[in-house]
Amino acid sequence: MLPLVKPYIAPRNELIPEIESILYSGYIAEGEAVYEFERQFGTFINNPYVISLNSGTAALHIALILCGVGPGDEVISTPLTAEPTNVAIKLAGGKVVWADIDPDTGLIDPQSVRSVITEKTKAIVLVHYAGMVCNMEEFNKISEEFNIPIIEDAAHALGSSYSGKPIGSVSEYTCFSFQAIKHMTTVDGGILSLKSDEACVKARKLRWFGLDKKVPRLENDISFPGYKYHMNNVNATIGLVQLRHAEDIIKTHISNGKYYDKELSNIPGVTLLKYYNNTEPSYWLYTMKVEKRNQFIERLASDGIMASQLHLRNDRHTVFAESKRELPALDEFYESFVHIPCGWWVTEEDRERVVASIKKGW
Repeated sequence: MLPLVKPYIAPRNELIPEIESILYSGYIAEGEAVYEFERQFGTFINNPYVISLNSGTAALHIALILCGVGPGDEVISTPLTAEPTNVAIKLAGGKVVWADIDPDTGLIDPQSVRSVITEKTKAIVLVHYAGMVCNMEEFNKISEEFNIPIIEDAAHALGSSYSGKPIGSVSEYTCFSFQAIKHMTTVDGGILSLKSDEACVKARKLRWFGLDKKVPRLENDISFPGYKYHMNNVNATIGLVQLRHAEDIIKTHISNGKYYDKELSNIPGVTLLKYYNNTEPSYWLYTMKVEKRNQFIERLASDGIMASQLHLRNDRHTVFAESKRELPALDEFYESFVHIPCGWWVTEEDRERVVASIKKGW
């Protein structure tokens, strides 16, 4: 079965010696390997203000705290995402306010966001779902007009860009995930990219109990409580090796995605998604809408190809019951969207087989 997702791990003879070296170095907690990973990842996204963490969820939680989100505050978000996006809002004490999606993209809709802004709105979370980039032009206008910060959830969007700039160098807060199946994995981990050294200092304190590990331990003063969210040297070492391959991995995702854009454009029963102006997706998943989705999934499975919608819409969870509202565009989209394999493991022969299977009909 051609899988929908699959972790990329660097070659054994390259990765294992590096892991052994750090494991027996006598220093496996947060240290120089972590800081070097931050420096190199900052170069990769063209933004030096990055803080590594033990998960993408931790990055979201800290971003929300830096935005001042607390009990009684509202955060606008989308239900079409992995659950941690919105669980993090609850962790910060905020109330999730759902915006509807753009049915042509599956991404959060700027006009719907405008309609639910109140005096309690403290932040807007944008999810670059499947590697597609939200309508940043409109959201930047909204952010400036209402003085509400944007938090980009870029867990799916490493290597995506807006207006020629890598995602991670655009907004005040951008959150990346290095969980197992993302474009790049450190087994688990995350990055929060920011816009100033001052923000980095506060984020470093929030990730480690309120202490800044770049300050000698006995000179620290905890002025606010933090969390145990730091990355360790072992995960960072894995990340340093994985980064050597990240550009090539992402290029393969993009090559496969563009192939599907071309080859699936005129097939009955298939509707391809649109991409906003000045955006370049990194195709973590390839997403489209199909008629008779269950039959479509069964058709591909019979040819040894996995297809799925992957995520449960978050507004079905009891924890978000207070946020329930009508979302007609999401209702329509959710009944027809599906993902097909698009990643680094999909060879040219594989992607031809996927297209041929779809063209058979279902």
